[in-house]
Amino acid sequence: MNTFDPRLLDLAQEFRESLRLGVYMFRRLDPEGELTAAQLSLLSMISDGGLRVGDIAKNLGIKVPSATEQIIKLERAGLVTRQPDPDDSRAVQVAITQAGTAAVESANQRRNAMVAELLQDLSSEEIEHLASALPVIAKLNSSFQN
Repeated sequence: MNTFDPRLLDLAQEFRESLRLGVYMFRRLDPEGELTAAQLSLLSMISDGGLRVGDIAKNLGIKVPSATEQIIKLERAGLVTRQPDPDDSRAVQVAITQAGTAAVESANQRRNAMVAELLQDLSSEEIEHLASALPVIAKLNSSFQN
């Protein structure tokens, strides 16, 4: 097992807790919206191209049957389509529709406005700190995904 500097372990704990609370905040952000946070995550995930159901489940941290249930709901709403995977005839890819893209854009605009309202209450220095932390968070996200 790796031995880490205790400061890194403390920072890791604080970072994980902050992310966990942030996820809760974003899930509650837009209760009136037509898309749940999970549905919006799923649609955003496939907005650059289709993904297999198993990959969607893995990325969302849920089991395949739960992902399939969400996909069926989105398909019935006309927001996604399921089609054969071009690389594997046994697999299915889920792709976003034009209506799905429009729904994501609408939800993102509404949610960005809500977050911007929260950010208004920060000082200029706090906004600068947040802005400078984002590339570091993006780097961590990228290294985790690869």
